[in-house]
Amino acid sequence: MNKDVLSFVTEKTRELIDAPTVSSETRAAAQSWLEAAGTDREKEETKKYIDELEEDIMPIDNLIGFASSDQGKAYFGETEAEGIAAHAREIKAAGGKYCDCPACLCVAAILEKKDDMLE
Repeated sequence: MNKDVLSFVTEKTRELIDAPTVSSETRAAAQSWLEAAGTDREKEETKKYIDELEEDIMPIDNLIGFASSDQGKAYFGETEAEGIAAHAREIKAAGGKYCDCPACLCVAAILEKKDDMLE
C-alpha cells in the first residue's frame, strides 16, 4: 500500500474507531488493522478489515426498512425511528447508497480506497 493511501486509511480508521455509531466488531477490526499496519501482517489484516467494512456498512434500503419496522421503533423509539426513516428516504432520493452516520461515512471513504489498499 502506498504511503498516501496508508496515511488516508489510517486517519479514517482512527475517526471510525471514535465514531459513536461504530459497531464493536468494526471497532475491533479497525484496531487490529492499525496494529498490523507497517508489519508483515498488514496484507492479511487489510483483507480482514475490508471484509468487515463491507459487511457492516448500512445500505440505505436496509436502514429505511429497519427504522420503519417495529424492531427499529423499539430500538430507536418511535419518534426517532420515524425521523431516521424520513432522513434515509431523503438520502436515497438524492442518490445516496448508504447511511450517513459517522461510522458509515468513514467506512464508505475507506472502501473507496479498497483497490489501492489491496495492491
